[in-house]
Amino acid sequence: MADCNHDCANCTEKCDNPTDLRAPENKNSKIKHIYAIVSGKGGVGKSLVTSLLAVASNRNMYKTAILDADITGPSIPMAFNINDKAYGDGVDIFPNESRDGIKVMSANMLLANDTEPVIMRGPMIADMVKQFYSNVRWEDIDNMFIDCPPGTGDVPLTIFQSLPIDGIIIVTSPQELVSMIVAKAANMANMMNIPILGIVENMSYFMCPNCNEKHYIYGESHIEEIAKEFEIDTVVKLPINPNLAKLCDQGLIENFTGNELDPIIKKLFR
Repeated sequence: MADCNHDCANCTEKCDNPTDLRAPENKNSKIKHIYAIVSGKGGVGKSLVTSLLAVASNRNMYKTAILDADITGPSIPMAFNINDKAYGDGVDIFPNESRDGIKVMSANMLLANDTEPVIMRGPMIADMVKQFYSNVRWEDIDNMFIDCPPGTGDVPLTIFQSLPIDGIIIVTSPQELVSMIVAKAANMANMMNIPILGIVENMSYFMCPNCNEKHYIYGESHIEEIAKEFEIDTVVKLPINPNLAKLCDQGLIENFTGNELDPIIKKLFR
């Protein structure tokens, strides 16, 4: 079936060749909600949005975790200034924690050197993501955020099929060609029966500190039109913010204060 989500345990359909692709939850963990942050292309700020949503969740007193599924380009540990390596007890792998208690698992935590490349083919990367879910002792988590690699390839497909995703947030940027890229991500989510909870347009505008006017560096936004086409009712525009970039570079993302993501935050944590 084209709309199969491969959750055979909870399915009422009768298939000739049922295949349950769901990865087992870690026996020492209980994760209530999982949200995937996706995009159709790279460089739009998925890791930034993932980090900000996790910080907001943590500030709202939810037990929060980030699964960094961008295996070949992990950036979450740097944003949270996490330099320690992951370790295990022979049964489970233990995630590291940020300064404020957000649990994080990333490929960089398994490397001897942060600049060492992860050279793997797609199936191996997809398997690693499933191991991050099944073999990591997350313990009790209210909200897990998955920082996905760009596109609609092996890893996003594995996440959609293998993990119990409650919904996705699509991240984009204002360029004209983005409408096609967003459409690819939205269509994939719809084909996999994954709810689209919101769309974030990053680098939407620059607020001039001198004239206090918005300047659209990458051109006028068309995000509302795209959202309407795919019946996405929650749209957020993030401005170009040099201070925010500085906090990420310094590993101090948990110091950020701002309300731009409030519409999505309220939807997730209501």
